Amino acid sequence: MKKAGRVAKETVLIVVALVAVYFLVSVAISKNLINPFQQVNLFLMGINIIMATSLNLIVGFTGQLALGHAGFMAIGAYISAVLTMKFGQPFLLATVVGAIAAAIMGVLIGIPTLRLRGDYLAIATLGMGEIIKVILLNIEYVGGAAGLIGIPQLTNWNWLFLYTVLTVVILRNFINSTHGRACLAVREDEIAAETMGINTTKYKVMAFSIGAFFAGVAGSLYAHYFFLIQPNTFSFLKSFDALVMVVLGGLGSLTGSIIAAVVITGINALLQDLAALRMVIYSVILLVVMIYRPQGLMGTKELSFDLFRKNRSESRGTGTQSGTTV
Repeated sequence: MKKAGRVAKETVLIVVALVAVYFLVSVAISKNLINPFQQVNLFLMGINIIMATSLNLIVGFTGQLALGHAGFMAIGAYISAVLTMKFGQPFLLATVVGAIAAAIMGVLIGIPTLRLRGDYLAIATLGMGEIIKVILLNIEYVGGAAGLIGIPQLTNWNWLFLYTVLTVVILRNFINSTHGRACLAVREDEIAAETMGINTTKYKVMAFSIGAFFAGVAGSLYAHYFFLIQPNTFSFLKSFDALVMVVLGGLGSLTGSIIAAVVITGINALLQDLAALRMVIYSVILLVVMIYRPQGLMGTKELSFDLFRKNRSESRGTGTQSGTTV
């Protein structure tokens, strides 16, 4: 009973904090307290949070190294943009349809590729992502290499905040569900999971399609904020960006991915004049993390009240021991 009451209080605190963030940023945008450059990076942070957390479901929680996540983002971006530009459909419907299309593509790609493991899976998913880009390059209806220009700017702070929070909440609930625990079992030991009767291919495809769905959502938000999308926007580099966020934050930590997405987006903003060196800087960051913090910033832990309580009790225990030592 005491634990249930504590959880309820913590949930209320989280909701209050989210509402406060929403209204503070809303006021800052409406009063022009945030300049256009800062606003662009704020929106990129939200989009990157969706990309990183959805990829973490595949790579971190299910243990499948996928390198074609940008391809699903492209599908969501292009389909939603076509629906709003050429057919005049509402943004909500266009985003959902684009995300569903990305999820379906995730299933179609996942069924054959997720039977592979390790490096073979990474190469296969990388190839699939590049194939999606090449197909878009050769479809004149969506602009070919020039891409789609003049996409209505329908992504605002309200939509960004809503989709970002929904993504994290849905992924968190999925991970804590029976299906999520099956995905974790696949990550820990696929052979043992199969021995226990878990259909490993089913759960890998499930995680892949859910991750693809939210990548499609991120693509729709991106397309309807920047007016213009091109196939090269969704190259391997975009997938690599998301992978860096997942590894930096911690494989198996949603809050780690959120922190890493904010940090990496901020680094990109600071180094915008050194775009050619971005991959070098990313490589150095990854190297340092792998040496000094191989599990990432958060490892498999989540930023929570329980974590703070545990750290406080450990620090008190250490202080008590040092105080009683003669």
